[in-house]
Amino acid sequence: MNTLSLIIISIPVILCIVLLIMLFMIKANIKEITRELKKTRESDYDRQLRVILNDRDMEELAKELNLNLDHQKELKLKEESAKKQLEQSVADIAHDLRTPLTVVKGNLQMLASEKLSDEGRQYLEVSSRKAETLKNMVDEFFELSVLESDAQMPELKRIDIVEFLVQFIIDHESMIRDKGLTPDIDLPDKSVFIEANEELMVRVFSNLLANICKYAKESFRISVSAEERKVILSNRIVSHDEIDIEHIFDRTYRADKARREGSAGLGLYIAKLLMEKQKGNIIADISDGEIHFILSFIPAGQ
Repeated sequence: MNTLSLIIISIPVILCIVLLIMLFMIKANIKEITRELKKTRESDYDRQLRVILNDRDMEELAKELNLNLDHQKELKLKEESAKKQLEQSVADIAHDLRTPLTVVKGNLQMLASEKLSDEGRQYLEVSSRKAETLKNMVDEFFELSVLESDAQMPELKRIDIVEFLVQFIIDHESMIRDKGLTPDIDLPDKSVFIEANEELMVRVFSNLLANICKYAKESFRISVSAEERKVILSNRIVSHDEIDIEHIFDRTYRADKARREGSAGLGLYIAKLLMEKQKGNIIADISDGEIHFILSFIPAGQ
């Protein structure tokens, strides 16, 4: 074999080796970019891709990716800023409405002691009811704005959930009786300790009880699973089709399309936020013609 033939044979081999080397380098660069993108995502876009490349096209790709990351970071910062501004606006509006509402309610209460015609008395009753509805809505919006803007975790303490529920029912006995409801209480004979915040617990169960008082018929049931550290509140429902169980904890969700008076529909959403702040959980389920709210807590000492 002469020299020319060797050269002819060697050229394709050399080209293949060069191409393989280039392919290996490209794959290595792609892996490095992938690793850097993962680090960037985990750092919440607050960094740039740092890749040593030896290919102009790959360097251009890295440059465009960095520009894209900068744009995403800018959008995220704008979104967070807009969210904070909205939360603050809601809190400010709710706060500003509280004072005139208090005055209106006070004046309506004073009018109730005055001598009024039957027609005037009817107008007064309607106005008082609407003022109370508006107050409840303002209170819910104010509470929601505070909850969503407060990132601080509450202090959790050892609480006997059985003792807590007994006291809660006693404290709200008049409200339950006024709604014509009979509570069916099934509690263990022994103490069941959980880790929770008592103030937040009162707010959670108050929101759930308010929901029960609006929709329950004749009775509702409260039970506690000692082993699983769960509380279950149940009441019968008229129709399964009227409740979208998948979205029952969404903001402003209402079980009825008529939009009953009394609140802005934030009660269950707030209850879920309060449970999550205590590292607990709440879910809803429908079975046997009843809706069940199941609250799970952290066992004490864990």
